[in-house]
Formats: sequence, C-alpha cells, structure tokens
Amino acid sequence: MTRELPRGQGTDLHVDVAVTRGRFRLDVAFDVPEGRVLAVLGPNGSGKSTLLGCLAGLITPERGEIALRGRTLNRVPGAHVPVHDRGVGLLAQDALLLPHLSVLENVAFGPRSQGLARNHAHAYARAWLKEVGAAEFAERKPAQLSGGQAQRVAIARALAGRPRLLLLDEPLSALDVDAAPAIRGLLRKVLRGGLPGGDVGEPDGAARSAVLVTHDPLDALALADDVVVLSEGRIVESGPVKEVLSAPRTAFTARIAGLNLVTGTAEQDGLRTPGGRFVAGIPADDCVAGEPAVAVFAPGAVAVHPAGAPHTGSPRNVVDARVGSLEPHGAVVRLRAAGWDGVAADLTPASVADLGLEPGTPVRLEVKATAVAIHPAADSPRADAES
Repeated sequence: MTRELPRGQGTDLHVDVAVTRGRFRLDVAFDVPEGRVLAVLGPNGSGKSTLLGCLAGLITPERGEIALRGRTLNRVPGAHVPVHDRGVGLLAQDALLLPHLSVLENVAFGPRSQGLARNHAHAYARAWLKEVGAAEFAERKPAQLSGGQAQRVAIARALAGRPRLLLLDEPLSALDVDAAPAIRGLLRKVLRGGLPGGDVGEPDGAARSAVLVTHDPLDALALADDVVVLSEGRIVESGPVKEVLSAPRTAFTARIAGLNLVTGTAEQDGLRTPGGRFVAGIPADDCVAGEPAVAVFAPGAVAVHPAGAPHTGSPRNVVDARVGSLEPHGAVVRLRAAGWDGVAADLTPASVADLGLEPGTPVRLEVKATAVAIHPAADSPRADAES
C-alpha cells in the first residue's frame, strides 16, 4: 500500500482475511472508519468480487477476521455469521427485483423479514420510494420498469433493510449514459444523508459505512472518501480518493485516472526507464534515488509535433514515436503512442486534422519536466514502508 487510510471517530469495518479459490489467493487487510465510503478498484481478476463475497457472507475466509461495529462476522477458526443475520445490504449491477412482487412489496421485503408489521413495513417502504424518486411506481411489477427506474427501486430495497454496511457492486454499470448521472447523484445523497429510521421512515441522520466496487473513477470521486486498489489479490495502493487518483503508483490506477505513467528507477531529478531513457521530472519528497519509481503526467501536458519539425522552446522530455490510435475523448481526441509506454496526448480535432494524424504517422512528443511528477512505485521499499 502507498498511503494509510484516514481514521474517523472509530473503526466501523475491520477486514483482515485470506481466501484461496483455485489458483487465486486474496490476502487483504484494511479498516473503514465510521461513516466513510471505501471504493475498491482493480482490474478484472484482482479479487474485488471475492472480497465482496467475504463481506456479504457468501464466501468463508480460510484465515482472518471481519468485524462490523465491534461485532465479529468472521473469525477463523470460531465464528461465521450467516448472510441473513449480518446487517449487510448488497446493491448489485442488476436490480434483481423479485418479479412476482410489486415494487412496494419488493422494498418492504427486508423490513417484513426483520419482523416489522405489514402496515409499518409498507409505510417505511413508501418513505424510501419517495426518497429515491420512485413513489409513483409502487404498484408496478419489475417488468414494467426501465433500467434506471429498477435501479432506483433496488437502492430503496437495499437501504430499507437498514444495513449497518452497504455493499455496492458496480451499481451503475448496467445503466445507460442518461440514467447513470441521476443514480450517481441519488447514491451520493443517500450515502451522505444517513438512513431513514423509525417505523415510518423518519430520517435518523446516522452515518453508515459502504464499500463500493467500481471501474469508473467518476464513481470513486463522487461517492467515496477513500480507495484501495487491488492487484492479484493484494492491496497495491490505498488512501484518500483524490490523493491516489492524482498521484497513481500503478499502471492500472493511472489508466483509470486518465494519466500517463512511465515506470523506472528514481534519479536525482527524474527517472530512468528499464530501456535506459531518462524522464526529467520533479521527484516527490518520499522518492529515493535507486528505488523503483513512476513518472506521472497528464495527457494534456504532452505536445505533439510532426516528426522532424523544428524544436520550439526547451522541453526536457522529447521522444520520437508513432501514432498508435486516435479516439474521441469528450471534447478532445486522445492520441495513444505506439511506443514510450503507450503515452497518451490530448489534442483538439482541429489539431489532428492540421497535423494529418492517423495510425502509423511518425510524431515527436514533448513534455516539460515541470509537468512530470516522480513518485515511489507501489512495490518500492519506501511505498511498502508507508502501508
């Protein structure tokens, strides 16, 4: 890990587990302070789903402990609280509403299973449906809902069970681009505003913790306080979301943050790549010469010129490359170089046309040293010491 997760008023969720599934092994340890949201990022196969399975009680760890608000959910050997008794709510990619029940009955299912009388459970469910903007769908069946409507109902159902911990498994990935922003805003509202309490859903303002699995950095930035990044079953980066995404120390984190990352060994005023290329930059205070490091810089900091064009200014990082790909990226076009670690550059459509760029076109890439930050790599001794 690279940064310590901050502490709140107290530890709400404590996790220290190991589990082996076939050839894959997950071995992680972290705490989630009370009322904070933790994002879990990582490439496919890194262990995100296995971690959620352990927290939900669907997978039993072979070693370690999971505790929620001081209550042990798992301890090996000796304790395993079943799924229905954990006080953990799960919001998955698909709404997974019970098709034979109405929307109201879907949301009331949790409170009813906890012993709340039918009329009180229905009042509580209606309060949550109103909270998520789905009150008008109360009498509909799930088949009569759009994807965005169904996900709103799923949020209400997950929270109506008054979970002590909310697990969010790619909750926006199944939605279209028009529905996702509204649901993201809704999740942010309910995560920050506490849960309805009492028999009829009056807000109690209590802070609840949540664990969010996502591939979207916007979800992490909008919804989470802290982040852990998994790779091959272990945590390689952790800390406050904005700090980790602004100064990534692994290629995966840099990619989802939309930044360039070049690996190598730290030197006094830059980094030396395995191929011998020197990348000039500004080392962070925790960089140590001779240790593994990464150079991080934004695609917008990369200037693109035709190969052989006269040099202008005095950038310290000049690399000859070829255009690997050109893709629309919001209001700009993102050029991905063939070579130099696949460095990306952002250009206007007009610049692409003026330069006559297409895959295979030779170019010269320039980056000022002041735009390049050098950080210890996630696997460096200094980064490990911080974990």
